[in-house]
Amino acid sequence: MALFRENADVSVRPAVRGDEHAIARLQVDAWRVSHADILAGALDLLDETAIEGQWAAAVATPPGAGFRVLVACEGPTVVGVVSLAPVPPPEDRPFDAPGGVILTLEVEPSRQRSGHGSRLLAAAVDTLREDRADQVHTWVLDGDSARAQFLASCGLGPDDVARELASGTLPDGTPRVVSEHRWSASI
Repeated sequence: MALFRENADVSVRPAVRGDEHAIARLQVDAWRVSHADILAGALDLLDETAIEGQWAAAVATPPGAGFRVLVACEGPTVVGVVSLAPVPPPEDRPFDAPGGVILTLEVEPSRQRSGHGSRLLAAAVDTLREDRADQVHTWVLDGDSARAQFLASCGLGPDDVARELASGTLPDGTPRVVSEHRWSASI
């Protein structure tokens, strides 16, 4: 006899007020696992309460049209997050379709490799398409091979745009800088 459940075991939905604690916790946990070597020292300075406040604001009062926060769930439990922002067409081509940027894509470390990241990315792309976007991009820290492999398996690739970000200071007091490369795809 087949067992049927009223609710799906896994899903993606828009974030709602009250999700911010779970989002902040899983983001900090994911960063500590994924970026321990790349962001050594800077991760110790994370203020989970401040991060939770930023997520509460992003969910309750997004800064404008096209800004979205979606969460992946196992049953009622939030286990992943993706946040999106619009990217307007270039000034020299104002009639081009807009794009979108994935600002955050994280899955709780103990729930990774369970399809949540793929579901979040698919939902993000669907949402961007609904907003008439024709491209998506995101940023990958140098050395984050797991994220690079995941994005490559989903059809994104590096597009030769890079940026450097300050990430605290080294033990000798000099500023620590990390590099990110942009990955993109047409959608």
